[in-house]
Amino acid sequence: MRDYSRHVTSIGGLDVLFVMATEQEYGAHLRARIDPLVCGVGPVEAATVTTAALGTLAHTGRRPHLVCSLGSAGSRNLDHCGIYQAASISYRDMDASAFGFEKGVTPFLGLPATVVLPHRIEGVAAASLATGASVVSGAAYDSITADMVDMESFAVLRAAQLFGIPLVGLRGISDGRTDVATLEDWTEYLAIIDEKLAMAIDLLAAQASHGTFTV
Repeated sequence: MRDYSRHVTSIGGLDVLFVMATEQEYGAHLRARIDPLVCGVGPVEAATVTTAALGTLAHTGRRPHLVCSLGSAGSRNLDHCGIYQAASISYRDMDASAFGFEKGVTPFLGLPATVVLPHRIEGVAAASLATGASVVSGAAYDSITADMVDMESFAVLRAAQLFGIPLVGLRGISDGRTDVATLEDWTEYLAIIDEKLAMAIDLLAAQASHGTFTV
């Protein structure tokens, strides 16, 4: 059985499982603070790996108080390299409207198309987030109503919900102002985002310590 306990970090009295998609998003500032679960790119990998981790942690008595999905995101409108927490998350790929379901609603699950996240870090701007299995660029933003897009957070949310654990989503805007054409269009500013995400984690730790962030 794999040991996932090293990915659970105690901050301010809270045991937090941090989940990131790739090592590319995990820079020096985050490395000084956390050892995240690297789940892989896209909803399938994120759901599979996060569920396995949470199941094992629950079985071994290390169930975390909080799950934090963090990393980069795209946005056409938000500040480039800005850090935002997810006010809500939706699954932009889900479309069963041919059967009469609202676009974005997973049939028979009982969740709305947009799931509001109740836990917030004071001092971090909030924005809506849409998860899907595609890189969004250029005109593809026209069909998306959320402020920012990623490829993992809704899947991580569903895994956390399965175990009754709340989720916080932290994302730095890495691309979206111009069309994405190469991998470097995504990676160019990840070092800046790494530093700012680390500052957001420091805020979470401080607020948890003072009792202003609770779960």
